[in-house]
Amino acid sequence: MSDPGFGVYVHWPFCASKCPYCDFNSHVRRAEVDQPRFLSAFRREIAHMAALAPGRRVESVFFGGGTPSLMEPSTVAGVLDAIGAGWQVADDAEVTLEANPTSVEAGRFRGYRAAGVNRVSLGVQALNGPDLAALGRLHTVEEALTAVRLAGEIFPRTSFDLIYARPGQSPQSWAAELAQAIGYGTEHLSLYQLTIEEGTPFFALHQAGKLKTPDENLGRALWDVTQETCETAGMPAYEISNHARPGAESRHNLVYWRYGEYAGVGPGAHGRLVVDGVRRELATERNPELWAAAVEADGCGLVTDAELSHEAQADEFLLMGLRLKEGIDLARFHRISGRRIDDRRIDDLIMDGMVERVGRDRLRVTPEGFPVLDAVVADLAG
Repeated sequence: MSDPGFGVYVHWPFCASKCPYCDFNSHVRRAEVDQPRFLSAFRREIAHMAALAPGRRVESVFFGGGTPSLMEPSTVAGVLDAIGAGWQVADDAEVTLEANPTSVEAGRFRGYRAAGVNRVSLGVQALNGPDLAALGRLHTVEEALTAVRLAGEIFPRTSFDLIYARPGQSPQSWAAELAQAIGYGTEHLSLYQLTIEEGTPFFALHQAGKLKTPDENLGRALWDVTQETCETAGMPAYEISNHARPGAESRHNLVYWRYGEYAGVGPGAHGRLVVDGVRRELATERNPELWAAAVEADGCGLVTDAELSHEAQADEFLLMGLRLKEGIDLARFHRISGRRIDDRRIDDLIMDGMVERVGRDRLRVTPEGFPVLDAVVADLAG
C-alpha cells in the first residue's frame, strides 16, 4: 500500500441515449462518430500526458464513459498501443472497459479481448424490466444476463453495476435481486444508491414531486441488506459501494482511492499527476468536438492544470481513502498535508463508534460509520 500505482483513465463520451439519472459527461450524437479522428486525438493527448509524467509504469487502464462499448475494437487497440508507446505497461496490467449489455455491443466482446481488454464492467443497473425502463436503460433483463454470461466466458475478470434505493423498492425485493446477481458468479459488484443529481431529468421529476425515493430509514434498511447479503456470499465491501471476492478488487479504482497518480485523457477526463515534484489537478474540455479540435491545435485538450495546495491534497486524501475498508495511513496524511488530524476529533469519533484505529498509524471507518461517511470525513477534515 506504500505505492498506490499509476493508472490511465480514457473517457469515451458518447452514448446511444442519455439516462435520466446520469450527470456524467456523456453525449448523444445522431451522426456516426468519426472514430479515426478521435483515435488520432487520443494518441496526441496520451503523448502529451506521457511527456508531463515520463517514466511511469502503468498498472491499470480504464475505459469509462459515456459508453466505451460503442468504440470499435480497433479504436480500443489503437489507444492501448499509444499508452504502450508513452509509458511502460506492466505485464499484468488490468485493462477494464465499461460496457452496456445490449446484444449488439456484446458481440464486440471478442474484439475487445483481442485488443488487450482483460476486465469488463457491465452497466446492468437492474434485473427487472419495469425498473430498467424507468432508469432509461436500452437493454432487457435477458440481454443483460446474456452479456454477463458471455463476458464471463471471454474475459478473465468481470464486474457489473446495480443501482438500488430505486422508487418503490423494498428491502425484500432488493435482497432477492442481489442474491440473483451474486448467483451469476461475478467476482465484483458495484452497488450504488440512486442519487438525484441536479441538472438531470430525475432531478426535475423529484423537484416536481413526481419521483419518490426511499426515505432515510428505508435507505438505511436497503444499505444494511446490501452489506449482509454480500458479506454472507463472500463478497464483502472493500469500498463503500464496491464488493469483491478476495483478490478481485478493481485495481484501477484502488489507484484513485489510495491517492495514486493517474492520467486522464479524452473529453472531460480528470487526472492527478506529479509534475516536477508538484501534484497537479488536470481536466480536459468536456465537449467532444471542442476537445478534439483543441488537441489537433495544441496537442492536448486541457482546460485545468493547477497546482494542488497541501490543504486540497489533504482533503482529497481523506475523502478518497476513508471510502476504503482498509482506511488511511495517518503518517502519509501527515506527509501530504504537513499537519496531523486532531487526536481529539479521532477520539470523539471512536467513542461514537464511527472510526477505529488499526495499529499505530492506520485509521478506518467502522461499519456503523459508513452510512454517514460524508459527516465523518467532514469532522476529520475540520
